[in-house]
Amino acid sequence: MADCIRVPLLLVLVSLSPFAYPHPGEFTGARLVPNVENSHQNPAGGPGPAAERSVPGVGDRASAPRRRSAGWKLSEEAVCRDDLIRLCPRHSWNNNLAVLECLQDRKEDTEIAAECNHLLWNYKRNLTTDSKFESVAQEVCKATISEIKECAAEELGKGFLVSCLVDHRGNITDYQCNQYITKMTSIIFSNYRLICGFMDKCIDDINTLRCGSIITGDKDIHSQGEVIACLEKALVREAEEQENAHIIRDGCKKAIMRVAELSSDDFHLDRYLYFACRDDRERFCENTLAGEGRVYKCLFNHKFEEVMSERCREALTTRQKLISQDYKVSYSLAKACKSDLRKYRCSVDATMPRAREARLSYLLLCLESAVHRGRMVSGECQGEMMDYRRMLMEDFSLSPEIVLHCRSEIESHCSGLHRKGRTLHCLMRVGRGDASAIDPNCQSALRTLIQEADPGADYRIDRALNEACESVIQTACKHIRTGDPMILSCLMEHLYTEKMVVDCEHRLLELQYFIAKDWKLDPILYKKCQADASRLCHTAGWNDTNDVMPPGAIFSCLYRHAYRSVEQGRRLSRDCKVEVQRILHQRALDMKLDPELQRRCMADLGKWCSDKGEAGQELECLQDHLEDLKSDCREIVGNLTELESEDIQIEALLMRACDPVIQAHCHEVADNQIDSGDLMECLIQSKHQKEMNEKCLVGVTHFQLIQIKDFRFSYKFKTACKDDVLKLCPNIKKKVDVVICLSTTVRNDTLQDAKEQRVSVKCRKQLRVEEVEMSEDIRLDPELYDSCKQDIKEYCPNVNFGNAQVMECLKENKHQLSQRCHQKVFKLQEVEMVDPELDYQLMRVCKSMIRRFCSESEGKNVFQCLKQNKNSEMMDPKCKQMITKRQITQNQDFRLNPVLKKACRADIPKFCQSILTKATADSELEGQVISCLKLKYADQRLSPDCEDQIRIILQESALDYRLDPQLQIHCTQEISRLCAEEAAAQEQTGQVEECLKVNLLKIKQEDCKKEVLNMLKESKADIFVDPVLHTACALDIKHHCAAIPPGRGRQMSCLMEALQDKRVRLQPECKKRLQDRIEMWNYAAKVAPAEGFADLAVQVMTSPSKSYILTVMATSVALLLLLGIFCGRVTKRVTQELKDRKTRTFPVEVDTIADLGLKKPRPAEWNLWQRSQQGLT
Repeated sequence: MADCIRVPLLLVLVSLSPFAYPHPGEFTGARLVPNVENSHQNPAGGPGPAAERSVPGVGDRASAPRRRSAGWKLSEEAVCRDDLIRLCPRHSWNNNLAVLECLQDRKEDTEIAAECNHLLWNYKRNLTTDSKFESVAQEVCKATISEIKECAAEELGKGFLVSCLVDHRGNITDYQCNQYITKMTSIIFSNYRLICGFMDKCIDDINTLRCGSIITGDKDIHSQGEVIACLEKALVREAEEQENAHIIRDGCKKAIMRVAELSSDDFHLDRYLYFACRDDRERFCENTLAGEGRVYKCLFNHKFEEVMSERCREALTTRQKLISQDYKVSYSLAKACKSDLRKYRCSVDATMPRAREARLSYLLLCLESAVHRGRMVSGECQGEMMDYRRMLMEDFSLSPEIVLHCRSEIESHCSGLHRKGRTLHCLMRVGRGDASAIDPNCQSALRTLIQEADPGADYRIDRALNEACESVIQTACKHIRTGDPMILSCLMEHLYTEKMVVDCEHRLLELQYFIAKDWKLDPILYKKCQADASRLCHTAGWNDTNDVMPPGAIFSCLYRHAYRSVEQGRRLSRDCKVEVQRILHQRALDMKLDPELQRRCMADLGKWCSDKGEAGQELECLQDHLEDLKSDCREIVGNLTELESEDIQIEALLMRACDPVIQAHCHEVADNQIDSGDLMECLIQSKHQKEMNEKCLVGVTHFQLIQIKDFRFSYKFKTACKDDVLKLCPNIKKKVDVVICLSTTVRNDTLQDAKEQRVSVKCRKQLRVEEVEMSEDIRLDPELYDSCKQDIKEYCPNVNFGNAQVMECLKENKHQLSQRCHQKVFKLQEVEMVDPELDYQLMRVCKSMIRRFCSESEGKNVFQCLKQNKNSEMMDPKCKQMITKRQITQNQDFRLNPVLKKACRADIPKFCQSILTKATADSELEGQVISCLKLKYADQRLSPDCEDQIRIILQESALDYRLDPQLQIHCTQEISRLCAEEAAAQEQTGQVEECLKVNLLKIKQEDCKKEVLNMLKESKADIFVDPVLHTACALDIKHHCAAIPPGRGRQMSCLMEALQDKRVRLQPECKKRLQDRIEMWNYAAKVAPAEGFADLAVQVMTSPSKSYILTVMATSVALLLLLGIFCGRVTKRVTQELKDRKTRTFPVEVDTIADLGLKKPRPAEWNLWQRSQQGLT
């Protein structure tokens, strides 16, 4: 035995040839077993001294030795007769090999007699100790030996020939030789002590581990396969570094692995596994032929079936663990991949120890690397690799690193989940939820295992994922070929959709979390970006490491070059960029799929976003708290947000929510978008379309709110205005401030008539877009929003943000707002009146009317155009109502009417300075200045431009009393009391004003009465200011006053003259209205007399009876003049006498005397003279 080197034990099995193939007279016992003749003439294989020496004290129980013929048969031995009859079919009795196989392969619960056991043992033992049987193998396998060069070169006579034939039995094509070697091998593997050299190398380890006794009889002879199984388990425990694991000697390790390798093609040769799984083989693999490892693979595939026996499952797991240590223990894998391993030099790495090279993981990584590089690996080898990759994913215990480094995590979190890959997914789930909960070594082991198994290439490798997602794949991904890597991408695209199921969602995210950590684990990304990564990011090979650029940093490098590189040579290829975008879309679904983001922002997530658990909420939370984040986290969140602004399709959840809107309004932009930000702009513009749903609206608004934090987050704005910002608004970061800065610059350049605008054309165009977008939601103007937060809570608690609804609510409650908020709202209204396009509600409600009536108007003139067409029959009622609201606002303060402000810039300080002086800077004027100008209009004292604008205001307010702020303030109660019916009608035809005029005598409040009198005064100046009278007299004006221009009371005077002319017949309604107006004017003259000569003159000049009054006044003056002349003649004599008397006394006055140089009279004389003169008078 000591001389055996490789497994010469099988050599002597050829001695069974005459029994396996019995042909009487062909071979004799003397020729086959020369040594047996020397000892008691025992038959070949019969019990003899050798057997007795090896089993002391047992030989006497064997059958008595006797001479046998050359055709001795086991079935003739009395000690085995009963067992033979009971267990073996009769047709096998004449074949010693068939009898031996039958008896040694019995079922566990079947016992055979001890004497028969010993007989069989001695029979096999004697066969294995005679090297001269090599000659028989030479005869049976003559043709095969010549074909196999290695075996032909073996030195004869030392027992190596048969060992070589066993090694190459997979290549034996000769049927007789193949069957012979295969059958003989099964005999040897039934007991470890029959394997040459095994006992010498492993006896100490067997004794130390107490795997079994080498003394026959202590154990069932035919269960000695348990000894090898015991050693194999010890070898596994050593690899897993389990506690108190025994270190097996290197020689024994090699012997154990060699035995496992030699038994890899036929499960019968693994005696322990054979007996443990015999029933399971019948249950699961009944139709599977033995040989070439087929039964092993079949049993592996059913390892986790519920009905699989635990003993068989344990034996299968042990064998799988041996395969993971040496791939050659898998016959089918070693055979299928032999040429590929040689081709890609997977077994000649000089830097790696042989034990590492033989490991299954190294083989898989080496061949997978070749596949990912686009090299050809045989389909048979890839099929075998797929089976063992699935095997690694199914059972974590097959990876010694997982067992070693993840032991505590498994015990703490994943106990009891040992089947179908559940333990691995449990570890992934724990690591994904809290990376600190898993030891770094365990994390590394998980990543290594996932790289080895490479489930990203084929989802079926991950059994847990495959079973959980089968229904989703059948419905959502049925158009993709089974096993295609795109299946995983398809599942990610349907994450958080109705088609996704919860279990699949969890398994998918657990796997994607680890795939995301290494770009190479996504086979499509690796294939498309391999060249770019090597060129731009200095990557190593697929299964190589790079300390300078770790796997997690490669993707960051790729997307940085995808979006930020300006140089042509530093840009990614189109195919690679598409894949980078795909990965970004997937990562946007869950923040934990972005390892770098999770690493940098772990602390901030815990601080600010611990309550955000739903998809997409964590990133939104970080964006909301951008200013509060730590610098590292703020940087990466800012970069990601900037990236999203360029390609919003990265936001997969948002895109999914907005799909109806995109399909209806933005499909062209979405299909053709190339790094332009047009899609988000389209979504913003479509926020209030009927297809817009709540999720999409919230997502788009959130993106807008994030954009205001940094102008870089708005891609189109950044692209258009970057140079302008650096030049004109340096050191300003917030988008709102940048917009204000640039807008102010544009406005100043416009007002100053600058020769050249400092802001570029493309920036001005985009600036307009940004200003309009900001007007849609008050939150997009942080300063305004902060100023009005409390007011919003108090006055607009149930008003939704967006659509400018909150802003509209604040405008309606303007008089109740806090001072700070009121100031901001007024400033905003002032801006909106100057630029109506920024009035979001007006532009939204009147959008179609603007297209109809004002398509050719400039933006700043849109509101003027709408006012001019307000009473058109084609005007939309909602738009008309909105125009009226803006008119009411505009008439409250001249500063809100830019046209009036410009036209009356000289008249306002001239006539209304007292009002401006009394008003504070922060207060509104409530229409006082406009009322002042109205009165001056009646007095015909305004400049022509101002007069034209006031006339328009008077005409508008005459139709709707609400457009006169002073009238509305002072007459609200009177209107409710006297004109409730007319006010409720809201016909805007001047009926409320007419009601007040008719009921002038009934008005109790003096302020209201004064306002009505002012209306009467204003109507005398222009008939258009009196819509009721104008409507009644329209035909008469056309017939009698057509040639007279309107204004300055000219048409009103014409009608009054026509009324007095008996030759002219006016319309009855016109005549009645004119008579009513005369009575009202007369009453007004009584209750509101002229306050001075100027007022009187104005009243006369504006009176419809101006000609009559002037004629009377002229006649009176003429009469007075004539009377004066007449009276002067009568008094002429008296006057002369008086003069003479004065001359006699003091003909000249004192001053005249002084001037002439005469002596002045004394004071007493002077006083006496004065008294005398008074007496004369």
